[in-house]
Amino acid sequence: MSTAVMTERISDGWSGPRARSAGFFWLMTFVTGASALVVGGRFVVSGDAAATAANVLAHEPQYRLGIAANLIASVCYVAATLLVYELLKPVSRSVSLMAAFFSLIGCAMGGLSGGLQLAPLVILKGAQSSSGFTVEQLQTLAYTCLRVNTQVSSITFLFFGLHCLLVGWLILRSTFLPRMVGVLMVLAGVGWLTLSLSSLLSPPIARSLYPYIMLPGLVGEAVLSLWLLVAGVNVQRWKEQAGAAGESV
Repeated sequence: MSTAVMTERISDGWSGPRARSAGFFWLMTFVTGASALVVGGRFVVSGDAAATAANVLAHEPQYRLGIAANLIASVCYVAATLLVYELLKPVSRSVSLMAAFFSLIGCAMGGLSGGLQLAPLVILKGAQSSSGFTVEQLQTLAYTCLRVNTQVSSITFLFFGLHCLLVGWLILRSTFLPRMVGVLMVLAGVGWLTLSLSSLLSPPIARSLYPYIMLPGLVGEAVLSLWLLVAGVNVQRWKEQAGAAGESV
């Protein structure tokens, strides 16, 4: 099969189901990730391990729902990452690959986050058989897992911020997606990076910025996902840029 025919078929795919699949999975990441953030944040009482443990055990179904939403978001983001990599590869294969690399690291850390969230349930519900530890010690251990998970989440946002920043740059360099979407994704990346670094380096500043610093990320990712889901890409321009990239290899 000739390169021209292959490019034609791939571009036709992006004009319909594949572009919309990328938008769908990114939108699902957005929805389930936001749900996990909202549900998960309700259980931790800052500085109070006993109250946090009581919250987790008293609302176990909701707590498990938050964990499930977090894991679903990670799986959806993997799918969105691979599809967006293919979409933006004609702009710059190396930059698109780097963006996907950062995103996949973030997704892997999202899986680790799910394990850290599940650990308090295992610890607290196994209190009866853990005769070597007092209830207070088990509560403290469970609380520590959740505190570590907060740090892991902050690092996760660092990688997702780099991903969004590079995706925004690629969109700005593309000819088949609106520059406005690229600008919003660059701002999204800056927002997630600011949230991550402030959480890691200066929690008081992070608390003062939250939740406003999340708005650029939420807006940018929502606009991109909806644009891909509803409008797709300019097929003719994607084909031209893909063809040009193929000729330069």
